[in-house]
Amino acid sequence: MTPNIHNATSYLSVYFKEFIGYSPKLITAFVILFIGLYAIRIINRLIRKIMIKRDLDPTLTKFLADILLWALRILLFVTFISKLGIETSSFVAILGAMGLAVGLSLQGSLSNFAGGMLIILFKPFKVGHTIEAQGVIATVCEIQIFVTQLITANNQTIFIPNGILSNGIITNYSLLQQRRADLTFSISYDSDIKKAKNIILTLLKNNPKVLENPEPEVFVKNLTDSAIELAVRPWAKTEDYGAVFTETLESCKIAFDTAGINIQPFVKEMSQSNSPS
Repeated sequence: MTPNIHNATSYLSVYFKEFIGYSPKLITAFVILFIGLYAIRIINRLIRKIMIKRDLDPTLTKFLADILLWALRILLFVTFISKLGIETSSFVAILGAMGLAVGLSLQGSLSNFAGGMLIILFKPFKVGHTIEAQGVIATVCEIQIFVTQLITANNQTIFIPNGILSNGIITNYSLLQQRRADLTFSISYDSDIKKAKNIILTLLKNNPKVLENPEPEVFVKNLTDSAIELAVRPWAKTEDYGAVFTETLESCKIAFDTAGINIQPFVKEMSQSNSPS
């Protein structure tokens, strides 16, 4: 029993000496860790404030700040383990191998990441813009790194991956300040064309949402077998486009009814085989 106690005491003495000799590295490493985390937080806040003062895009500001944050954290972690005496070369090699494996397994996500970068840098649209993309017309709610969040007119949330969004056709309805409404009215051949045109122009000029410059246009678009097609082209501010479109339809219908101008309904042609005998 005595030799065992002696051996245990010897081991404890050796371990204690090793711990005392290693403690300066341990203390230094943890001091660097805590100071580094505090410094990273201050640097991140400072960088965010600088980018906000320079009016950078909010999405780009958040993205760059997050990239900087994680880069500094990785650098701090490597410094921390090196101070502990751990060989960092093998650790970096392991991280590289893990990064390659993760990159191969997340090719789609990397494509979306690259698409998000293109959207943020080239800005085909911004938050608040109404766009049409991938068969969807909606308002941009948030541009994230991998997906773009949209809100439809009936309050549905849609997430489109940035990879296909950046490579597809995007129609931005909010980029310009003015927008033209393209309407077509079909009236019968018995109707007075000039009278119909004057009625439409009067209604457009009396609508405060219709812009005076460019001037609204009304002209004969086509002469079909069953009707005269009048093209109506009022201009409006982008935010008033929907109201101008619907108000023009309603007011013209009411005015035509009052003036006795018949709106010609669409006539579907019947084939010879389906015609009555």
